[in-house]
Amino acid sequence: MKTDRRQFLSTAAAGALASRAFAADAIQDRYQKLDAILKAPVLKPVFKSPVIIQSVELLRLDNGYICRVRSKDGAEGVSVAHTGMRTFFPIFLQSIQPFLIGKDARELDMILEKIFIYQFNFRLSGMALGLPLATAEFAILDMLGRIAGKPVAQLIGDVHNPEVALYLATEWREKPVDESINLIRNLFSQYDLRALKIKVGGLMYMTTDMRAEGPPQRTEKMIPLVRKTFGDNIALYADSNSFYTVPEAIRVGRLLEQYKFRYFEEPVMFDHFEEIKQVADALKIPIANGEQDYNYHNFRWLIAHDGLDIVQPDNYYFGGLIRSMKVARMAAAYGKQCIPHMSGGGLGNVYNVQFVAALPNAGEHHEFKEIGKNIRFECKTSTLKIANGKIKVPTGPGFGVDLDPDWVAKHQPVKL
Repeated sequence: MKTDRRQFLSTAAAGALASRAFAADAIQDRYQKLDAILKAPVLKPVFKSPVIIQSVELLRLDNGYICRVRSKDGAEGVSVAHTGMRTFFPIFLQSIQPFLIGKDARELDMILEKIFIYQFNFRLSGMALGLPLATAEFAILDMLGRIAGKPVAQLIGDVHNPEVALYLATEWREKPVDESINLIRNLFSQYDLRALKIKVGGLMYMTTDMRAEGPPQRTEKMIPLVRKTFGDNIALYADSNSFYTVPEAIRVGRLLEQYKFRYFEEPVMFDHFEEIKQVADALKIPIANGEQDYNYHNFRWLIAHDGLDIVQPDNYYFGGLIRSMKVARMAAAYGKQCIPHMSGGGLGNVYNVQFVAALPNAGEHHEFKEIGKNIRFECKTSTLKIANGKIKVPTGPGFGVDLDPDWVAKHQPVKL
């Protein structure tokens, strides 16, 4: 019997609806699993007695900031703030510090959730809230680690990676290819590393032309020349910082595949989730995203829809290690890696390697940036130097570093 067009369309539509319903059910199942992960606490219940936060100080020396937290029992923890604190210190003093006073630090997971409601903090999206919140959280975790006699990695997970392999992140995307290669080669030669990340595409702030990429055909020339220069034994990664459209990202991604790059970071605008998925679906190279994100549900969507392969929360931007660990756990539930983005300066490298140490789904290489040269500290359990491409994670209590008390004493309280 010949089927007429109306009957065919009706049958096809019914099939499509059934297919969409099945897909929607599958996504909802994934959301339920991911939501359960988000509700599960990260901080281990290792403290029998309350740890009441008595004081939270923000201290400044020149253009640098540190946070010092003390409990009613006299325990102390200290963190070094991101350089962005010079912009966001009023938020720390008005929206973070008052909420923490009198709280039981054992409930840090809940504190980090509730603080978003306090004084409508959720309106302060991204770095404005993330940097101050992370600075306070690092100090609290440092205090708790010293109380427990454990490194922070053991408070937020188990130690899976006592050493962390690193890659060198480079810039210079606005320069000609030969000049860029020389700059990258000279910098790379200063470290005993086995992995390198380059920039592809352009950055809008570098030029008055909103889509300019620097010298013509720079990326097309750069990708094969980097591989030729560094050889097959160096792991290569690429980051476009959200520069491309979907068709452009797919074109560049295929070139990266040809030259055996290991992942493609932020191929399109970081919060255009459907477009990120389009690129991921079209390419074989793993897609990484997340350094700009500040919302669990952004990662939740991309993980549930298989829109990426690697999550990259920034421990400062995203508001601390506990929040980042929840993202890593969501990723692990669906076989995805976590390679956190790392902000430069300060003690960012120390905080990052403690986090990576606790990741069962850590990627092969993680971002390296130098520790701020103006910070005076001692680390008794690690040189924090690169050897054979890796850094040994400090095993001392807290973050495993002791700031020079004379240097700390030079800092003055920050007030509005």
